[in-house]
Amino acid sequence: MKIAREGAPIIIALIGIHLVCLAGGLWLAGKGFRSGIFLASAFVFALLALFSLYFFRDPERNVPPGGKLVVSPADGRVLALDDIPEEQFIRGPARRLSIFMNVFDVHVNRAPVAGTVKSKVYRKGKFFNASLDKASAGNEALSLGIESSDPPCRVLVRQIAGLIARRIVCHSREGDRLERGERFGMIRFGSRVEVYLPARSTWRVAVGDRVVAGESILAELP
Repeated sequence: MKIAREGAPIIIALIGIHLVCLAGGLWLAGKGFRSGIFLASAFVFALLALFSLYFFRDPERNVPPGGKLVVSPADGRVLALDDIPEEQFIRGPARRLSIFMNVFDVHVNRAPVAGTVKSKVYRKGKFFNASLDKASAGNEALSLGIESSDPPCRVLVRQIAGLIARRIVCHSREGDRLERGERFGMIRFGSRVEVYLPARSTWRVAVGDRVVAGESILAELP
């Protein structure tokens, strides 16, 4: 399985520390507790490396066809569906969908619609639990505004850091062209992702549903 490029430095570092500890334990074999400490450390770092391989997995996804369809930008559970003004990019009434990603979900984020990136805005903030409503307004976040031409509309996707997630990654820049379901970044170790759609969009999911990035259809654009 493919591994997200953001995870490569972490995985390599953990494997390297594991090998150093293992070598130290074998070299000190028969010399008392010092050998045991090194071997125990080697075991712990082996587990961490295996978890990192699992966490940074990046499976291929089958993106559904259909110009008006909005696909999920993240794996996880739908926390909320609501109508709320969005003044940063849509600049008016909008429909918002919130997804919570736990540490066992795939954390690669994908574009919900095809279009051109017109806005990329980073916001400093706190690190509340990402499943709480206050995380939406108060946590560190990065917002990506996408202008679609089929149909003509604006869509905002927002990556929100969580209690443990302290690293938001977004590779896309203003002017980039994104296809629906294309990878654009990730958030490390549990987080929240929100999508803001035109007010007349029609939901295709419900609160509590599990969704898959790039595959699950969230809504249909007007």
